[in-house]
Amino acid sequence: MGAGGGAAGGLVGGVLVDGLSWRWVLLINVPVGAVVLAGAALWLTESRGGERRRLDLPGALLVTVGLAVLAYGISQTEPAGWTAAATLAPLLAGLALLGLFLLVEARTAAPLMPLGLLRLRSVASANVAMLVSGSSMFSMWFFMTLYAQNVLGYTPLEAGLALVPSSLAVIIGSKAAPRFMPVLGARNVAVLGTLVAAAGFGWQSTMTADGGFVTAIMIPGVLMMLGAGTAATPLASLAISGAAPGDAGLVSGLINTSRTMGGSLGLAVMSTIAAARSGGEGAGPVALTDGYALVFRTGTAVLLAAALLMWAWLPAGRSKPAPA
Repeated sequence: MGAGGGAAGGLVGGVLVDGLSWRWVLLINVPVGAVVLAGAALWLTESRGGERRRLDLPGALLVTVGLAVLAYGISQTEPAGWTAAATLAPLLAGLALLGLFLLVEARTAAPLMPLGLLRLRSVASANVAMLVSGSSMFSMWFFMTLYAQNVLGYTPLEAGLALVPSSLAVIIGSKAAPRFMPVLGARNVAVLGTLVAAAGFGWQSTMTADGGFVTAIMIPGVLMMLGAGTAATPLASLAISGAAPGDAGLVSGLINTSRTMGGSLGLAVMSTIAAARSGGEGAGPVALTDGYALVFRTGTAVLLAAALLMWAWLPAGRSKPAPA
């Protein structure tokens, strides 16, 4: 379902930007959220697998603000440099807040992220693998859109249409993975998917300022997202299968949080890399292409490292997909 929403989002975003304004990309979430809330209240049945857990508000605030401040500090490295106060202050503050978050989680009675779960090999390895791979894969959508519009001259709608094959590839990968997991094993499927994504990132790193749709967007985009969809399913399955049934919902939320954390921090790093190579604001198509290509080369290296990490750390053996 998440892949399906992502597939629709790029196209709908292009329609909104072309037909209305870029502000509608943000505003559209208000009515969508209202419909979801109303539908949940009307049709979802409440159920709990144990005692009611209270919200760990201090933990939630610390991890959210800590990650935001850390991402801001990373983004400051390009205009200010690594040793400037404008960079070091948010970096150190973000790390301090995340350290305080871990301290709070270790002492609170109902933590947002029970640290004991991370002592389970399957949970820890799957979350680290999701965080590392997500730091690269998440940036694909952003930089492919920039490349299509800023370099190739696509309109927002055309850019959304150009990424539809990639969006569909995520769905195909996520639907195909459960068929291979009982035969090859979840770890092997995750590694295979990550290697396919790395091949797509490597292909995309050869982009030029006059690339064609098929070879510069469609084929590498399909490879990247086919691999992403194939890898995400076994990683989630491994994480959940290693936890107690009562912790399944918590671990499911944790694996999604790891993907989002990796994506947000990875995008901050990749944006800094692209800006540093291209020369920042006012750069021409060739310079922008050089910056984007460096991002995809970096992503290739990160994904290869993630595949090696998965092979060495994820539990081996065949497993059945976790129930939805």
